[in-house]
Amino acid sequence: MTLPPEIVAGVTVPYRIRFDECGADGVVRTSALLRYAQDVAWIHSERLGFDRAWYADRGLAWVVRAAELGIEARVSLGDTLSITTTITGFRKVWARRRTDARLEDGTLALWGHTDWVMTDHRGMPGRVPPEFPAAFAVAPGPFEPGRVPLPPTPPGAAPHVTRVRPQDIDPMGHVNNAAYLDYLEEALIGAGDEARAAMAAVPRRVRLEYVQAAAPAAVLDGTAWPLPSGDGTAWAWRLCDPAAAGRELARGLVLPG
Repeated sequence: MTLPPEIVAGVTVPYRIRFDECGADGVVRTSALLRYAQDVAWIHSERLGFDRAWYADRGLAWVVRAAELGIEARVSLGDTLSITTTITGFRKVWARRRTDARLEDGTLALWGHTDWVMTDHRGMPGRVPPEFPAAFAVAPGPFEPGRVPLPPTPPGAAPHVTRVRPQDIDPMGHVNNAAYLDYLEEALIGAGDEARAAMAAVPRRVRLEYVQAAAPAAVLDGTAWPLPSGDGTAWAWRLCDPAAAGRELARGLVLPG
């Protein structure tokens, strides 16, 4: 079957901001924006012919390894976002998606990159099947996967303990990658007024690197601390599993826009 060029290139889906996706200020949570990006990515995959049954039959799955979000405008309860996703890169076991979200007046509210790794039935990285690049008239080019290198956690970092909740687990049985963004925000809220202001600033950028998967019901140790950056103060975040000898699970940065 030959697909229309606009479906191959990407899809655009409208999302209305729901009551439960907003905080007390009426502004959408950052994790909700990342959840929209995931959802529209699935819609695009399904329209390309790669639905959940296709992956299950082949023992394949995509796992997010890094994400970067640029929040460019305030998005509030009742707003409608037109969210577009496109695949912008392939390399061996990796694929990158670009997401753009615009308000009804055309204002760019969000841009993002998510870097995905193809895994096999063992959960190990495997090459991107040839069906994916073959779906494009011109295959997307290579890219450099996102990383969030951080220095060692300083002694004065603000601690935050969180528990993986049942609602954090997604249909793949994993802690959903947007849940880690909730953990990051919780840690910054507990780190004081300056950290809370950084998390609410518009514009801002949020970068995440997923190192290892958290286990269901795990109790996790988060830490947050300020880092000088070229544009002001960034806030660093690290998540570790104390039950696994302090194994690092995720790293994050919140930067001025």
